Amino acid sequence: MNILEILKVIIIGIVEGITEWLPISSTGHIVLVEQLFQLNASKEFKAMFEVVIQLGAILAVVVMYFRKLNPFSKSKSPKKRRLAMELWTKIIIACLPAAMLGLLIDDWVEEHLLNGFVIAMALIIYGVLFIMIENSNKKREYSIRNVNAIDYQTALSIGFFQVLALVPGTSRSGATIIGGMILGATRSVSAEFSFFLSIPIMFGASFLKLAKFGLHYTVAEVVYLLLGMFVSFIVSIFSINFLLNWIKKNDFKFFGYYRIGLGIIVLVWYFVSTLMKMK
Repeated sequence: MNILEILKVIIIGIVEGITEWLPISSTGHIVLVEQLFQLNASKEFKAMFEVVIQLGAILAVVVMYFRKLNPFSKSKSPKKRRLAMELWTKIIIACLPAAMLGLLIDDWVEEHLLNGFVIAMALIIYGVLFIMIENSNKKREYSIRNVNAIDYQTALSIGFFQVLALVPGTSRSGATIIGGMILGATRSVSAEFSFFLSIPIMFGASFLKLAKFGLHYTVAEVVYLLLGMFVSFIVSIFSINFLLNWIKKNDFKFFGYYRIGLGIIVLVWYFVSTLMKMK
């Protein structure tokens, strides 16, 4: 463990905290960052680290929305406690499709789809989708203007959109936001519900990675993991607030163009690195 490795962990934590919530794919960015700042650790630890530091980002949502999501608060009226419980029920329902399929194909996805070409194409395709949806929705009146107005059927439908995020480069937040908007939710409602869906999904994904890795940590690995989580937690608070303020006055087309640009960069990097390996 040295200062250089600590700086790499901080950089990865910053990238995770920013990209986990913006619809631009944290996986796509982490892959690029890993190429620039190779962490001096085993392949198994790095695969686990890139997922588990997301716990820090998820805790930011829990802290920021604790009052809204807490169904047991004595300061809430019975109606608000009931709404919070209903919201959690909708969150769990929406997470079922991705959780069930993720358990079945997690290893297959990691083996066959976690590569530069797939990530690049997902970045570009969903970037185009964001632009197309925003162009077609210019004069649309959204019917769902509050997260509690999402019914159980709509929640489940958004959950099926979340399944698309099993493909690396898609962006979990991007897939659920697109799904929410297509189904009639405003940008802010779609983003907020996406934040909430991340809690059980990412806790589950992190638990899976931790279980696979086991308990054989070095002191340095423990430090890297805790530091990465802490940095992603702090940065996530600013990132979430930025996105919520952004969509009050802007649409998602900027993120669409950004995804396309990043996708082209990843695609070029993938083909160049492939050619270099062939020589």
